Amino acid sequence: MLCAMPGGHLRSSSVIMPAVDKTWESVQSKTFTKWVNARLTEHSLEPLNNICTDFADGTALIHLLEIIGDASLGRFNHNPRMRIQKVENVNLALDFIRSRSINLTNIGAEDIVDSNPKLILGMIWIIILRFTIEDINEEGLSAMEGLLLWCQRKTAPYKDVDVQNFHYSWKDGLAFCALIHRHRPDLLDYHALDKSDVRGNMALAFDIAEHYLGIPKLLDVEDVCDVSKPDDRSVMTYVAQYFHAFSSLSKAETAGRRLGKFADVMQSVFDMQHDYEARVAQLIAAVRAKQEEWRRAEFEPVYAKARRFSDEFNRYKAGLKRTWTHEKIELDTLLGNIQTKRVTYNLSPFAPKAGLAPKDLEAAWSELAASEVRHRKNINQYIRESRDALQRRYGSEANGIQTVLNSISNSLAQLGGELDDQLATVTGLINRAKPLAAALKRLSELEKLCADANIDEHDYTVYSVGDLEYDTEMTMKALEKKARFIENQSVVRNMTNLTPAQLEEFEATFRHFDRDSSNVLNDAEFRAALDSLGHSFADDEFGALYDQLSCGTGYITFEVYIRFMVELTEDQTTPEQLLQSFRVIAADKEYVTEADLRLSELSAPSISYLVRAMPKSAVSSNGFDYLAYLRGVFQR
Repeated sequence: MLCAMPGGHLRSSSVIMPAVDKTWESVQSKTFTKWVNARLTEHSLEPLNNICTDFADGTALIHLLEIIGDASLGRFNHNPRMRIQKVENVNLALDFIRSRSINLTNIGAEDIVDSNPKLILGMIWIIILRFTIEDINEEGLSAMEGLLLWCQRKTAPYKDVDVQNFHYSWKDGLAFCALIHRHRPDLLDYHALDKSDVRGNMALAFDIAEHYLGIPKLLDVEDVCDVSKPDDRSVMTYVAQYFHAFSSLSKAETAGRRLGKFADVMQSVFDMQHDYEARVAQLIAAVRAKQEEWRRAEFEPVYAKARRFSDEFNRYKAGLKRTWTHEKIELDTLLGNIQTKRVTYNLSPFAPKAGLAPKDLEAAWSELAASEVRHRKNINQYIRESRDALQRRYGSEANGIQTVLNSISNSLAQLGGELDDQLATVTGLINRAKPLAAALKRLSELEKLCADANIDEHDYTVYSVGDLEYDTEMTMKALEKKARFIENQSVVRNMTNLTPAQLEEFEATFRHFDRDSSNVLNDAEFRAALDSLGHSFADDEFGALYDQLSCGTGYITFEVYIRFMVELTEDQTTPEQLLQSFRVIAADKEYVTEADLRLSELSAPSISYLVRAMPKSAVSSNGFDYLAYLRGVFQR
């Protein structure tokens, strides 16, 4: 070989230098070129043959940065011919990279124009870290650690897989197969694999990832299986694609689960509403049939016949009327529960069909009471002797009690608004009902006086002590039942659906990234923890979130972290969340198809309900307008 001598002269040397292994450079060049091409072709740009040479004029590098940086770099020379034009293009790209707080050292525009492979690969690796892997964790060191922790957690159930690094741990292909099987067991039967078929397992994972998950083949089988130590940067770049692919899959599954939960709620509300309308129609029909029976009754001035009518009426009051009273109170409670449930889920109020509204039931009930009075008078005119004053007292007291009961019942049926306001209203109604015990005691004393005066019947009321005691008891039970129901709804509204295992995972992640055991996380540690759990945020989103949660202290406490993770993971059927869920399943289309719903793994009953309930789309013959549907079911 030739060696430099003092004075700049060259001399021959017999010293033989060891050969430098350039395998890593070849693999990185191939892998990074595929990574770059995957971004370029998504935007209909020509792919490159080799980034080590094809970045020389700066145009492809500028296109790449505009795509992954989601920003325009401004004017540049699209067809540079002279070296100075190429250098200007590359400098524009390097300036943009540095503007994103990315530190580039020992590399200049001339290195790229002159196709220096080592420096170009180093630059691309820094870009990949910043725009692909670093959104999993903060900076290079944290990125590798967070991604490695995610891989270890996902492959932990597979005894043949032990992910300790990004080179040797992936040589047999089983780690890739385990990641696919963990998230999509329908694509690959891990347990049926021939664990000794290293190349076959690797090729199978690469093919499935490309065809079914949209993950481009950044690596070839020989890049991992046929080298003594796979290139960790190339493997990290490829594995990061799995993280992002399964993160998107998780969002679709969450959207499907939320829509399923919403469909279940809507079906439950529909069943309650249908039950209410059917029972109201049946009760009104029975009441009107009894009134028609009384209207056709023929009275004679014969005491025995009049007494028989009286006995039949008393049996009606003690039997059928009480059954109706119980049913009416149940219907009032059911209607209140329907409205409360719709408020709980931010739905528009329920409006029963014409003729079945609360006012229609109240009108029928009032007509029944008037018919009872008329019928009772027709009977009493043949058998009573006037004790008018005493009867007036009794009637006034009894009607006063019933008026209070009716007022309470009407207030209960018309209950609406926020849960706290409803509970306050029901508590007030309970306090109004408590004095009825003293009023019933006075009425019982009046009834004894009437018996002593041989007054068996009353002209001024149809309410006996037994009736009012029963109605009062039923009303109190209904009020207490309503109060418990509202309290339970409050619990449901505030309850999280997190499992103990999820909370344990959150705590373990917090402890893992709390390096100094200070029980707080700085911004880098907090972002690393979020990303390791699969929750990625853009830089501006994360900055705003961190400022909000840290309240200017410069750190996140354990309590704030846990509450945030509960809030982040919990399902809520808000209009915004449901709209986002529909958009995810519809792939940002203005409509959603039945096929889209089936791909989200919704249950068959949920799909059936949504297809039946949603209006047809105006822009697609087989689509449904989910925006119009949401506007219809939620309060405006």
